[in-house]
Amino acid sequence: MIDPDGYRPNVGIVVARDDNRVLWAKRIYDNGWQFPQGGMNTDETPLEAMYRELHEETGLRAEHVEVLGATPGWLRYQLPYRYRRRHSKPMCIGQKQVWYLVRLCGDESLITLGNDNENDAKAEFNEYRWVDYWYPARHVIKFKRSVYTRALKHLENFLDIRRT
Repeated sequence: MIDPDGYRPNVGIVVARDDNRVLWAKRIYDNGWQFPQGGMNTDETPLEAMYRELHEETGLRAEHVEVLGATPGWLRYQLPYRYRRRHSKPMCIGQKQVWYLVRLCGDESLITLGNDNENDAKAEFNEYRWVDYWYPARHVIKFKRSVYTRALKHLENFLDIRRT
């Protein structure tokens, strides 16, 4: 689903532990690290898409997390020209995302990636680690840095974070 402006509706998910470190995941097919995220189905609200994507990508279910907050609207980023599928109609020029901050409410053994996940046909990550809250904004692929910074800046209001 692409909107009339060329943006794909999407959700981004920041999973935090009690110590406010966040889940940072490595994509299976390249060396890229990112937060869990994914596209919305036409019949989903952003919250419903967040829970579905969370489960598909991490194995976590609604009962394993507490939603702490969300961005108040869409945050957009454009894909670099080389990543655009120019032969698809309508052409997607980027993503618009609602970002969620969730707190892990159980043991991290609840997290399953790759073949451990019952949805392994859709598995996107094969490794994860817990990092400082602001680490992802400095280390995600360059074209996503601005949206990560904006999302984290808004979501930090739901945590006791002191920017370093």
